[in-house]
Amino acid sequence: MAKQNQSKQSCAFRTSIGGQALIEGILMRGVDKQAIVIRNQDGELVTKVEQLHPLREKWPFFGWPLVRGIVSFLESMGKGMKAVTYSAQFLPEEEQEEPSRLDKWIEDHFSSEKAEKLIIGIAVVLGIALAVGLFILLPTFLVGLVPPLRHGHDGLRTLLEGVLKLVIFLGYMAAVSRMKEMKRMWAYHGAEHKTIYCYEHGKDLTVDNVRTESRFHPRCGTSFLLVVVILSIFVFIVANAFLHVDNVFLRVLVKLALLPVVVSLSYELNRWIGRHDDLPLAKVLSWPGRMLQHLTTQEPDDGMMEVAITSLKLVIPDKKGADAW
Repeated sequence: MAKQNQSKQSCAFRTSIGGQALIEGILMRGVDKQAIVIRNQDGELVTKVEQLHPLREKWPFFGWPLVRGIVSFLESMGKGMKAVTYSAQFLPEEEQEEPSRLDKWIEDHFSSEKAEKLIIGIAVVLGIALAVGLFILLPTFLVGLVPPLRHGHDGLRTLLEGVLKLVIFLGYMAAVSRMKEMKRMWAYHGAEHKTIYCYEHGKDLTVDNVRTESRFHPRCGTSFLLVVVILSIFVFIVANAFLHVDNVFLRVLVKLALLPVVVSLSYELNRWIGRHDDLPLAKVLSWPGRMLQHLTTQEPDDGMMEVAITSLKLVIPDKKGADAW
């Protein structure tokens, strides 16, 4: 079965439809709409379909290369956070988290729609701040504590910061993957990948067909994060050749300034890999992401695949091929 799945990973048709695992559900995002499908406590499927209005429709500039990556990343984070919050509403009451004092204050002082947007916005900002703290601030400060590297050895210092960043990232993902709650989300993540592969291979979207597909997909969002981490190492090394900065705080500022460049380049690289995943170079470049998916995906059960199939069917465009990558 493993060899069979390996042989099926290259597709003649590549869809731009992508998904995200939720709490007992899946979000699928198509060309012009997205669908959330949740399995509630009674075992029934709850569906929610929304029209998409990406910023590039109103401002074409946001769809330009090296700009669209940042915009797409922020839009995906916002919509993804909102979807996760929605899916959490279907948890048993005893498992739902109590709103924080800040959330309660916002809900008391704003309309429900504005309060939701504000809470989601704060969550996105905090998520980005956590990532910056873990993968930029922490490695820079820790390596800066090594006396021989405080002055001079810029290339070695930057390389060690990058290696430490990669170790922290992989350690974080490994720790998260061991959490009981996350294992079910990773299984839904696997169901999403397998269902998209089934669709790309032109097969009927049935549980039996989806079951035979691979759960490792080259256009995975978590793989994109790994690309960001790895590519940032090379970008910072190149930047270091022109900017020799010893001060820890200035080094952090330089890296923050270069972060949009890293995200943009990572998006374009992931986009190219997704479109050319049958080429040897693309397979080499996507290999680290596929390996990461051993942590971030699990084999789903039939019920999870049913959720993935339902959500995908809801976003497939009426015009065949309109969702081509």
